Amino acid sequence: METRRLGRTNLDVSVLSIGGLYTSSLAGGVAETRRIMRRAMQLGINAIDTAPAYADSERTVGEAIAGTDAPLIVTTKLGGRPQPFDPQDVVALRHSVEESLRLLRRDVIDILMVHEPDRPQQYPWWTSYDPLEGPALDLMEELKAEGKIQYTGLAGTTVTEMSSLVSSGRFDVVLTAFNYNALFREAESAVFPAAIQEDMGIVVGSVFGQGFLTRRPEESSRPIWLSEKRAQQLKAYYDLLDDLGMPAYELCLRFALGNPDISTIPIGCKTMEHLESSVAAVEQGPLPEDVVTRLNEIAQMLPCRPYEEPMILPLGKDYVGPGIANMGAAVQVGKLELANK
Repeated sequence: METRRLGRTNLDVSVLSIGGLYTSSLAGGVAETRRIMRRAMQLGINAIDTAPAYADSERTVGEAIAGTDAPLIVTTKLGGRPQPFDPQDVVALRHSVEESLRLLRRDVIDILMVHEPDRPQQYPWWTSYDPLEGPALDLMEELKAEGKIQYTGLAGTTVTEMSSLVSSGRFDVVLTAFNYNALFREAESAVFPAAIQEDMGIVVGSVFGQGFLTRRPEESSRPIWLSEKRAQQLKAYYDLLDDLGMPAYELCLRFALGNPDISTIPIGCKTMEHLESSVAAVEQGPLPEDVVTRLNEIAQMLPCRPYEEPMILPLGKDYVGPGIANMGAAVQVGKLELANK
């Protein structure tokens, strides 16, 4: 499998990596995760991204990769543990890292990221923005000096605030999610340029849009939040898929693969079939230029998301009642609750 330079870390990372949400009891548990990880490494995948907030993913991954000799870049995060979570409590933050090392059965974490540092007022990570300061930064420098982590990063979902954090020069890698895929391009305007300026590795999460790009809404029931322009854009997207006769997951992966600034694309594999079909897709290389042109035109039909649109579009699900705008937050809360059960 193709490898790419992970920014100034100079690590060579496989262009596909494993996203850790479903390497947990949310999917097949230890047994299936072991099968997936061993097959992934056979196929040339050499990285996995997990987090304390991904249910029991750290424990599951640790058990699944125990005893394997293949090189593996392991990323985990600060955030969400212990509860109630206080990002100013440096003792608790350090305990969380020690717990990650224990659960993952690793002596060193390759990349430790601050998890969702960018949603305004979600967590008060920073004591100052200019210059950027906070207990998490001090702790990560200590952990580097102690040899417990190699590199640091940010994992977030916004554009403007995330770009400012990236530009601080304090981090080696950025994981940006929900804002770069076949239809959403917000990260291109600010996050990517800021990361390139700092020579940071770029990890793009949720290239399937948490699944909305791989399923169609029911024709008979239109969600109340779905704007007319988004509906027209989605129809054009489905028409393109029909014209190409290409599975949606393949189009999404090959689209992201075509951006040379992206270091790696994490994929959430629930089954071996998910893994092998994703690898087969990227082995076909980036999309042809004419397909990219059509896809770009479709993306430009709605370049900025309507404010009432959910962060994760629940297409194909029965989310049509009050409170839909809070669905994304509910998903995150659910993850944190699972992580503490």
